[in-house]
Amino acid sequence: MRIIYMGTPDFAVPPLKLLLEHGYDIAAVITAPDKPGGRQGLQESAVKKFALAHGLKILQPPKLKNPEFVEELRALNADLQVVVAFRMLPEIVWNMPPLGTLNLHGSLLPKYRGAAPINWAIINGETETGLTTFLLRHEIDTGDILFQERLPIGENETAGELHDRMMETGAHLVLKTIQAIEKNAVQPQPQAAMEASNAPKIFTETCEINFNQPTIRVHNFIRGLSPYPCAWTTMDDKKLKVYRTKKVTGSGKPAQPGQYFSDGKSKLLISTADGYLDVLELQMEGKKRMPVRDFLNGFSTTWLPLPG
Repeated sequence: MRIIYMGTPDFAVPPLKLLLEHGYDIAAVITAPDKPGGRQGLQESAVKKFALAHGLKILQPPKLKNPEFVEELRALNADLQVVVAFRMLPEIVWNMPPLGTLNLHGSLLPKYRGAAPINWAIINGETETGLTTFLLRHEIDTGDILFQERLPIGENETAGELHDRMMETGAHLVLKTIQAIEKNAVQPQPQAAMEASNAPKIFTETCEINFNQPTIRVHNFIRGLSPYPCAWTTMDDKKLKVYRTKKVTGSGKPAQPGQYFSDGKSKLLISTADGYLDVLELQMEGKKRMPVRDFLNGFSTTWLPLPG
């Protein structure tokens, strides 16, 4: 079976690696064009770097509807296209191969359709998520489901940690799906539209922390945006990114939300609507990301005393 593989970031590398290890014929890899990278010049995608290292044919079309690209794609005569963390495809592309185009999505569809399913699942306090392989169609993330794999979400797990676990699980789900397609052992199931929810792209401007919410909601918001694009607040008129927190219990009467409490050595608490969050890892504007102890050792101010 000849496969065209489409992907760009780190998340898309393990499935491609696994397909090669199982002897699949990768006719070409389609990935994003190189991006300007400052002093380092042009930056290649993670998928391109892997494809170069393994001698695979690489295409980087600026526009997927470009007639020259479409003809080159057609000439590759692929049986199946596999999409992992790529951009939206025009119908002329996804409808080209006889076996169709399958996509790997980081949620249990139809839940969390969209660009940021991992982030939103954590922000919303879900205790379980998963991965889905499905066939592409017109509307984004609405195609018939092929296979799903469920994964628990830890109560303090960040989006980055969950992402890394899902990379390997997703690779094996893609392999399982392709093996089933080869054997004509798939039974595509339509998505239940009534159960659908959205996971839109997240922008830095909307990542400001609202401490006027319950502790659990603030905690979930912070870990759901860690490490990127990262939840933030302000301290001394500077942006303060917060990467990791833990919930505090038994700290007495709640204070006005958004106040800072510290012993100046190893402990930094921020008050919420009903309690406190213990900050574990953060980054002050213009500084490096660091554990809270290192931050406190290098930051001088007058703190409110720790509650309790």
